[in-house]
Amino acid sequence: MTLPTILIADDDRSIRTVLTQALGRAGYQVRATSSAATLWRWVEDGEGDVVITDVIMPDENGLDLIPRIRRVRPELPVIVMSAQSTLTTAVQATQRGAFEYLPKPFDLADLLAAVDRALKQPVSLTAQAKAAEPAEDEALPLIGRSPAMQEIYRVIARLTTTDLTVMINGESGAGKELVARALHDYGRRRSGPFVAINMAAIPRELIESELFGHERGAFTGATNRHVGRFEQAAGGTLFLDEIGDMPPEAQTRLLRVLQEGEYTTVGGRQPIRANARIIAATHRDLRALIRSGQFREDLFYRLNVVPIRLPPLRERPDDIPVLAQHFLNKAQAEGLPAKTIDPAAMALLSSYRWPGNVRELENLIRRLAALVPQPVITAEIIAAELAEHEVAEDPAPAAASPEEADSMAAVVERHIARLLATIRESGEEGVLYDRALAELERPLLRMTLAETRGNQIRAAALLGLNRNTLRKKIREHGIGVQRRVG
Repeated sequence: MTLPTILIADDDRSIRTVLTQALGRAGYQVRATSSAATLWRWVEDGEGDVVITDVIMPDENGLDLIPRIRRVRPELPVIVMSAQSTLTTAVQATQRGAFEYLPKPFDLADLLAAVDRALKQPVSLTAQAKAAEPAEDEALPLIGRSPAMQEIYRVIARLTTTDLTVMINGESGAGKELVARALHDYGRRRSGPFVAINMAAIPRELIESELFGHERGAFTGATNRHVGRFEQAAGGTLFLDEIGDMPPEAQTRLLRVLQEGEYTTVGGRQPIRANARIIAATHRDLRALIRSGQFREDLFYRLNVVPIRLPPLRERPDDIPVLAQHFLNKAQAEGLPAKTIDPAAMALLSSYRWPGNVRELENLIRRLAALVPQPVITAEIIAAELAEHEVAEDPAPAAASPEEADSMAAVVERHIARLLATIRESGEEGVLYDRALAELERPLLRMTLAETRGNQIRAAALLGLNRNTLRKKIREHGIGVQRRVG
């Protein structure tokens, strides 16, 4: 029996060595090169069952190889790996026909699983080959290189050739509309309009008219025909923000549109064919709203075809430095003085809990760019800003006894008090228990992994967890583990 052959192209010798050894132990034959030209010659000669290629190589961009491979050997799966772990790279890799995209640093187990899937599931011969226009990082709709954001990039990339309905769940300020815009801008409806409507911002009695439009004379004050958002979004995307705030009667009409593909205006009789991709978003727990009778279960399943959970900023602190720099660059481009953030100040930003998420971080950076006179933003400046926000936002904690003052219980109680305040503001229900556990569990895992220098076997033993359980929790919390290839 002939063993499958894996072709590897990467200009990093250490990566080639590690991949060759790992794939060899897994039972594959391996051929590795640092040259795109050599890889192309092997492909033309009919060698290989799977290709693994880097993006940046000395003689050619790995992404440019994919369409050529697709033309001569459309059945050959191509796995792309890249340190340029941006949304643009993920979308380009997918739209040019890559079987899988893995950002560096990657987990060997993930790569081996991708190779196994590639060998078992032939690549579709009708895969989209048209790439989105390349963009610089500064123009990207989404910023972040954490594992959690990488997974969102991969989901967006896989959805670019479909019109599937998407449900985005995330806290206020996390960037739900940016995800929706990315789905539109990189999708096949990008030449059409992107129309957004916030259900929480429209009076309940006007939502149906805003969505579906109304005819002249449909109700008192309807002196002219009004074009609704569905009609405005024809050929493009309709973004229904804060869908959890949609009143019951509008939910019923929206369900009929999703079921039948057509609607009528308020006061109209002629059905209009719906021609918009639907993307919905909410910061609320829709399942809890279903249990309380405030949201239709059948509508939820029509909207929740592809769920995307957008993590809050506190779950991806590794993204805070790149976000902060992005907002400084943006402020400078708008005419504000150039500023830098010193390392100690950046550490304070990374350790803050950011109840307002990315929006709060952006507002802080823009304010400092405008008001701080010196060119370097120091830790003292950041500490003063964050302390002021803590005083403004947090309820006064109950006084602790001297014995309790330094105890973990006292610290946890103070943090839960802050969580309760945040939840009261947002109106969320049914999330306190999971959120409190997650916020305790994440630093516990991060510090244990730091103690073991990324050795997950030792970390699992130290925590008293099963190795697979630890791996699952690392992925759930989007924790970057330093002991990785790349």
